[in-house]
Amino acid sequence: MFEIIVAGGWLMLPIVACSIVALAICVNRLLVLRPALVTPAGLLADVWEATQKNALTTERLDAVRGGSPLGRIIVAGLNNARYGRDIMKESIQEEASHVVHELERFLNSLGTIAAITPLLGLLGTVIGMIKVFMEIMLQGTGNASILAGGISEALITTAAGLSVAIPALVMHRYFQRRVDSLVLTMEQESIKLVEVIHGDREVDTQ
Repeated sequence: MFEIIVAGGWLMLPIVACSIVALAICVNRLLVLRPALVTPAGLLADVWEATQKNALTTERLDAVRGGSPLGRIIVAGLNNARYGRDIMKESIQEEASHVVHELERFLNSLGTIAAITPLLGLLGTVIGMIKVFMEIMLQGTGNASILAGGISEALITTAAGLSVAIPALVMHRYFQRRVDSLVLTMEQESIKLVEVIHGDREVDTQ
């Protein structure tokens, strides 16, 4: 592997760096964007039950807020429920915007890596071919080893760039879809909370 990196030239360094960053981002998002952590099942039902029993103390609210992103949205709505439906909705939307921003953290970086690594590979290809043509101008076509070195450098960087870009692009799309799904779930739970608090629906928080 080290020999391949060396053969690819100096442009292999940023490509390898991009691969390490992309791997770190993927591991981080796989750990963070888990439905059980972001939108725990039954959280709204538990909060509503505690509200009905007058057991929703400040400590309980702090625990709900710190337990999950959905908990932060629920608590933001509950804290402003007494000011009316519109204020409650605005507080939920404001908190949700912060939550979504955190869920999408690093995804732009992953998308950037997916976009630039093929370009780095292409740049390596161009540089490798320039070396080949320069050697042809200086020495003719008799030295096959030098020509092969330039061509191999061009091919290695291209392959390396694509090898990083393709998985990065796939994982970027996957994480975007995961975030969209989580946001939809949180939106549905928020609507339930508003309607239940203001008596517009039966208590159905399952």
